[in-house]
Amino acid sequence: MFHNATLPISIDDGVYLNIDEAKKIGESLSGDYCFAEPFPHIVIDNFLPEAFLDKIISNFPVEKLKNDVIFDSGYAGLHKRQVLPVDCNGFIREVFGFFNSKPIVQFLESLTTIPSLIPDPHFVGGGFHETSKGGKLGIHADFRINEDLHLNRRLNAIIYLNKDWKDEYGGHLELWDKNMQAKVHSVAPVYNRCVIFNTDADSFHGHPDPLTTPDGVTRRSIALYYYTASKRIYEDTVAHTTMYKSRPGEDAATKKEVRKLVFDNYLKDLTPPVFYRIYGRVKDKLKFLTF
Repeated sequence: MFHNATLPISIDDGVYLNIDEAKKIGESLSGDYCFAEPFPHIVIDNFLPEAFLDKIISNFPVEKLKNDVIFDSGYAGLHKRQVLPVDCNGFIREVFGFFNSKPIVQFLESLTTIPSLIPDPHFVGGGFHETSKGGKLGIHADFRINEDLHLNRRLNAIIYLNKDWKDEYGGHLELWDKNMQAKVHSVAPVYNRCVIFNTDADSFHGHPDPLTTPDGVTRRSIALYYYTASKRIYEDTVAHTTMYKSRPGEDAATKKEVRKLVFDNYLKDLTPPVFYRIYGRVKDKLKFLTF
């Protein structure tokens, strides 16, 4: 369950991660992720380079920001603060943009074998999380649909920011079986530990016991959510490629080229895929066609 792997992120010139290296690390951990119990998940220690994570921690917004969301709803979230990246300074905005970028998505796709992941630019429910003394979050399975983007929620990635976290503080992330009969894992929210897991209908998790931290010590994390789109979009929207149009007075050669592009688009819409692929391989040879 617990692994040790550091993404080779550079902060010498912005925030950079090589896509091929990210994919390779994800693939190396994929088997353990996919077959984990009670649902697909992984715990990775030393996940980020320390210099990078320490800079994130030093830029964590201590004071309340404009769009902070405060949860004081008992079992559904107590003494919890959510901070949106848009309200943070330039470095933190860059960090969260990086977590939504292709190298991270490629790492996650390779790790989880879930293709075509989509990050959330609005960070609905995500961003920085901070829970203070006495706070908790009951065992739950997460919301399944992002109603702003109409996407299916598929993954959570949580990165803990808590240096010198003591076991007696509590705040352990609990993973429960699908029947809610047994706690399968308990994960301490220690510094530079990342937990990634599928957000299925029965991916039950939470930290339901009140924190027993000293005054001034809070449980901090980065919360990132990733989604997929439904293929039903092909039932609602014609899937042609870019549709070109010629201007009035365009020369004959350009008009002919545009007619050919439009023909290819409609042909793709109307032709079974297997035949269209054959056409794509031979169309350059069909010089005798005129339009």
